[in-house]
Amino acid sequence: MALGWAVTAVGALAAAVGTAVVRHGSRPVLRVLLWMVCALAGTAAFGLLMDVITLAFGQGVDSAAAAANHVLAAAGALLLAATARSVRHLPAVSEATALTAASKRVQLAACAGTAAFLPYAVMKLIWALGGTFAGVNGEEMLAVSKRNGASGIWLTLESWGADATVLLATLGVFLLWGLVRPWGQVFPRWTLGLRGRRVPRWLPLTPAVIGAASLVPYGVLGSAYCALASAGVVNMRRGDFPSSSDALLVAWIGVAAFAVHGVALTLAARSYWRRTRPHEHERINSTTPITVS
Repeated sequence: MALGWAVTAVGALAAAVGTAVVRHGSRPVLRVLLWMVCALAGTAAFGLLMDVITLAFGQGVDSAAAAANHVLAAAGALLLAATARSVRHLPAVSEATALTAASKRVQLAACAGTAAFLPYAVMKLIWALGGTFAGVNGEEMLAVSKRNGASGIWLTLESWGADATVLLATLGVFLLWGLVRPWGQVFPRWTLGLRGRRVPRWLPLTPAVIGAASLVPYGVLGSAYCALASAGVVNMRRGDFPSSSDALLVAWIGVAAFAVHGVALTLAARSYWRRTRPHEHERINSTTPITVS
């Protein structure tokens, strides 16, 4: 009940700030409030990635109302961020940008984000192929998936030795490198009618923002909990594993992958957004007349 009222309060605050911007225009206090409400809306959107994944594999979401709230909160966060940026400067005359790669630092972050998924993929593939890891074999893990209500598509992939989460991790790595390399800005040859055309900025940035907003909090908070469990401050429940140490090992592999990849995805998305912005011919402010030749 309290969370429901919290979401309502965020929506009311967003409406009030938006109305104030429309009436009073760009003011520093309003910009700060816009970014604050944007962050709150982004927090409310946490879980959207899992909703998308479960629907993609034929499973129903736990709550249709919660899933709808995740979608609306994500849309609200994007609109609030766009408003916060639009009230700062008037639009500038622009031209198409050239194909560029991200900086070396961002590409190193992409390497780290890719490498972080390797232990996770190996662990999952061991189970998918019938092997044993952390005291649990493939048959036992498949039984756990069935007991947890996994969809037919999910179970079929596992029976074929193809873990669904590994496929998703592969897509995440593909998205990550598309954001940092020039080929992510132009449709490749195999896209037939689209080959050679520029990729719309929103196409890679939308899943990148959703993924980063889900993976970073989950990975960072999960890593903190695992660190406390490793230090003996809290107890790690063993769940479906033979011991707490086995559960802790699996948890570390998972949350470390999500945290590192999420941070790398955030840096890559920011770099892609900055590199694909139209070049400004001139800086326009409220005292400069707009002239288009």
